[in-house]
Amino acid sequence: MPGKMVAIFGASELLWIVFAASQAFKIETSPDYSTLVQIGDTISLTCSTTGCESPSFSWRTQIDSPLNAKVSHERTKSTLTMDPVSFDNEHSYLCTATCGSGKMEKGIQVEIYSFPKDPEIHLSGPLEVGKPITAQCVVPDVYPFDRLEVDLLKGDHLMKNQDFLEDMERKSLETKTLEVTFTPVIEDIGKALVCRAKLHIDEMDSAPKERETTKELQVYISPRNTVISVQPSTRLQEGDSVTMTCFSEGLPAPEIFWSKKLENENLQPLSGNSTLTLIAMRIEDSGIYVCEGANLIGRHRTEVELVVQEKPFTMDISPGSRVAAQIGDTVVLTCSVTGCESPSLSWRTQIDSPLSGQVQSVRAKSTLTLSPVSFENEHSYLCTATCGPKKQEKGIQVELYSFPRDPEIEMSGLLMSGSPVTVNCTVPNVYPFDHLEIELLKEGTILASKQFLEGTDRKSLETKSLDMTFTPTTEDTGKALVCLAKLHMGEMESEPKQRQSTQTLYVNVAPKDTTVFVSPSSILEEGSSVNMTCFSDGFPDPKILWSRQLSNGALQPLSENTTLTLISTKMEDSGIYVCEGINQAGISRKEVELIVQVFPKDIQLTVFPSESVKEGDTVIISCTCGNVPETWIILKKKADTGDTVLRSVDGAYTIRKAQLEDAGVYECESKNKVGSRLRSLTLDVKGRENNKDYFSPELLVLYCASSLIIPAIGMTIYFARKANMKGSYSLVDAQKSKA
Repeated sequence: MPGKMVAIFGASELLWIVFAASQAFKIETSPDYSTLVQIGDTISLTCSTTGCESPSFSWRTQIDSPLNAKVSHERTKSTLTMDPVSFDNEHSYLCTATCGSGKMEKGIQVEIYSFPKDPEIHLSGPLEVGKPITAQCVVPDVYPFDRLEVDLLKGDHLMKNQDFLEDMERKSLETKTLEVTFTPVIEDIGKALVCRAKLHIDEMDSAPKERETTKELQVYISPRNTVISVQPSTRLQEGDSVTMTCFSEGLPAPEIFWSKKLENENLQPLSGNSTLTLIAMRIEDSGIYVCEGANLIGRHRTEVELVVQEKPFTMDISPGSRVAAQIGDTVVLTCSVTGCESPSLSWRTQIDSPLSGQVQSVRAKSTLTLSPVSFENEHSYLCTATCGPKKQEKGIQVELYSFPRDPEIEMSGLLMSGSPVTVNCTVPNVYPFDHLEIELLKEGTILASKQFLEGTDRKSLETKSLDMTFTPTTEDTGKALVCLAKLHMGEMESEPKQRQSTQTLYVNVAPKDTTVFVSPSSILEEGSSVNMTCFSDGFPDPKILWSRQLSNGALQPLSENTTLTLISTKMEDSGIYVCEGINQAGISRKEVELIVQVFPKDIQLTVFPSESVKEGDTVIISCTCGNVPETWIILKKKADTGDTVLRSVDGAYTIRKAQLEDAGVYECESKNKVGSRLRSLTLDVKGRENNKDYFSPELLVLYCASSLIIPAIGMTIYFARKANMKGSYSLVDAQKSKA
């Protein structure tokens, strides 16, 4: 019984161990089930176990072919390394792990492919507009090619798509090509060709492996429309220069090559520039010149023929076939020869008259100098040039004229508004005068014109004139009077020679409305100042002249200013003052009388024989005043009861047989419009001591003398006053003053 128990227990323990072992022993692979690897790469397959301390591993292919790989073990892991991967590795690999009596196996499918490089784009040649070209998209070393898809695009446009679905007879790397033929256009410049290759190999991954190549299109245009321009011409003379310019269209822009075609049809290279310039050409430079435009894809040429001719002997005469020369000037006629190294030159007139000029010849040029030009030089001059056997002759017509100065304008007198005046326009020393035309214009309007068409029998300088009479007005002032002289030179000049003179019109207006303003007044007191201002209208503005009229009627000039000022006037300043407005057209006069009034002055009151006399004497009381006009003199005798005005004659009052009552104060009043002045004296009359009837001889003598002296004194005083200032004052007697 115990033995059976032991056996049963042992068997149970063994079954348990086997069961436990079968539950814990596992195998795992990496990658798990399959892997995709590119030919040439390296890949490692790993097999590992759990639940067994010392497993044993082994590797094999499902078809028992060689592994073509290296195996390495490390405890619970085994590694199968394929380096490099090749077609021999495309298998399902099985890893077998043994742990005791336990054994497990797991497989890994290795799938291979080849897609190592981007596609390549090949063109059959340069892209030339308008010419078909084949584009190839090449996908190298691809496997499996039956899963390859290729697209070829131009820009965004799909030109072709291809799937390579043919059967593979064997495993190999294949290069597949997609071809497209298309014709480039100019619009393709800047676009790109795109080759896109897709390899559909991973069934687990929906997205295929993809490679792409882009190539920018370089579109070319072969040279065309090659054109040559020639300046100045393709037919030239010896010594000329020519410039030939060549243009050619193309892309890229063609290079230009110049050459000359030789007799053997070979080309002699000349230049690589677009412009070819030939100078000082010779006859041997004649020929065919070739311009060729070339770029990367083509060439295009065009030709031009140049003909260089022998240069003929030519002559030229200047300044031209006809020349107008002014009498007195210097004219140089020049004859020159080209195309002949040593010509012979000579001058003559057409009628073989004397040249009347100086000839000078230097190499191929000869000059005939006419200085000064005179009537003898009005000819047709001929220059003869001889070069070997050749001879040429050219002429030049010398036509004379004289038009040396501008016209002269003269007026018959001053321009007075409303008064007719004659204008004379004179053109001096003119020839030929029958070609002369004179116009008189006022502000552009022709007033008169004349053409001098009369014939002339001889050659001479003439002075011609045009007269015109017109009546100026004040509106003409400032206007321009133009004398225009034209000398028509006939066919030599399209426009006549012209000279003109211009004179601005100033129409004179005689002074008028002359006015004098006196400030403060024409009547003033002595010592005052006065301003006399004169205005006068006229053109030109009148000049003002102030004068004073003398007693004999003559005028004494005082000032040329508009205003005449007198400061601290005196009585002698009284009088007639004259203002004259003067211009070229006349005189206008205005008079003003200036009156300077003065107070009476220089009053003298005298008594004869003295202020103290005796009773019975004769007394003369005399009152005189200075040189003052219109002065009244009043003699008075003062008294308490009132003044007595005395009858005086020319300011003298005579008392015959003076009495005692004649004694007293006598007063003289000198009076005018301005004021008055007073003088007084006291007369003393003494009584006689003897009998009143006493009459001494001395008294008789005195009486007789007085009777003679007193009238004489009165007359002397009267004439003296008249002589000092005739009419400047008057003396009146007392009774007249009282009236």
